[in-house]
Amino acid sequence: MDTGEETRSARVPEKAIPDEEAQARRQRWAWVEPSVWTDRMLAALENGVQKGKWFSRIDKVHRKANLASAFREVKRNGGAAGVDHVSVAAIERDLDGELTRVSEALRTDTWQPQAARRVFIDKPGTREKRPLGIPTVRDRVCEGAVRHVLEPIFEPVFDGNSFGFRPGRGAKDALRAVDRELKAGNVYVVDADIKRYFDTIPHERRLARVSERISDGRVMAMLEALLKRGVLEGRDWQATETGTPQGGVIGPLLANVYLHPLDQAMRRAGYTMIRCADDLVILCVKPEDAAEAQALLRAWVEEQGLVLHPVKTRIVNLNEPGQGFDFLGYHVERTRRGKLDRWPRRKSLAKRKTDIRAAMHRANGKSLPDIIATVNRTTRGWYEYFKHSNIQTFPELDGWIRGRLRAILRKRAGLRGRGRGRDHHRWNNAYFAAMGYFSLTDTRRAASQSA
Repeated sequence: MDTGEETRSARVPEKAIPDEEAQARRQRWAWVEPSVWTDRMLAALENGVQKGKWFSRIDKVHRKANLASAFREVKRNGGAAGVDHVSVAAIERDLDGELTRVSEALRTDTWQPQAARRVFIDKPGTREKRPLGIPTVRDRVCEGAVRHVLEPIFEPVFDGNSFGFRPGRGAKDALRAVDRELKAGNVYVVDADIKRYFDTIPHERRLARVSERISDGRVMAMLEALLKRGVLEGRDWQATETGTPQGGVIGPLLANVYLHPLDQAMRRAGYTMIRCADDLVILCVKPEDAAEAQALLRAWVEEQGLVLHPVKTRIVNLNEPGQGFDFLGYHVERTRRGKLDRWPRRKSLAKRKTDIRAAMHRANGKSLPDIIATVNRTTRGWYEYFKHSNIQTFPELDGWIRGRLRAILRKRAGLRGRGRGRDHHRWNNAYFAAMGYFSLTDTRRAASQSA
């Protein structure tokens, strides 16, 4: 560890920091990895470092305590094995030895990431597949360790209207920000989509953004190796000359680093852009402002080697009934009665039905209360996110779920098909409520009455 370089790079007062001041600072930075970020380094984060650059970070990355913390996060997040077929459980059986070997490989610059394993998942509401890249468990641990080192350095400079993949922020905060802007009269919305953003970010430009604040060649080499590790699909290895396969740990932070200058450009120009990773909307008071903001967005995106989707990028006038936009799973639109309203977009509903359908096959051998309990676990989370939707959203989904339950009961009674008229009396809503069914409609109605 180059303590002299670290001291020179961080302007930390010579006198000891009072205990109460250090404790308050530690509370402000409660989310950082304590094995990496000491009180002195946290003071440097807040007071600034010379030329805004941080040196000698690699020793923090390969610190064994940092790697152990990164492994705990990998275990908590779950996930499948990578191309080496080594699972989280297999790593845990010899965790101390594994972490020692990874730490030594990073310290001696002999670590090389393996290719990410290519898998495809369904895109809700379409027949398309979304490609993911699953790194090995060891590589996910290394990514987490380097994220622990880099994230606190970049987090203080990120824009207040950036919400995705940031500590203490998320999609709900972005939706609240959009709601505030709409209520303030910003009803001309640039609904934008950066086409295949995660797959097309240029590597060299992204690394250059990181190097604006990180001056450690070994950390930069590690990031470059992660970006260029490639993907293995079946037996075919494919190079990754641009972008980052979705499924890794460090990719979201690097994606935010790359889009940070766009956040700054929009703020300097006086436009309100709400961004959650690569999902973004720009909200304006006047149509000409929206047109200018869209032009600025297009120019910036093209200059950075990216592409705006030609169909999905448009200007929406929310003063007009029938015009609306999708953002983070919600659809926002002015109804014919003149009310600005929101409900889950079609793909969000389609995904929920797909998840529920998988747990409610007619040949399911579990008891009805067990099936309902399984459905409730996913439905409660879905409701918590979409509970601010128009109340008419929920009876339709409730009816669809109960219909699936009646189909299971018909199957067990030796009958075919979905629930019919008589079945709605035989197995009515009260019957399923007695079995513990979580009613979206009743919960939403109770919440409305309470409000």
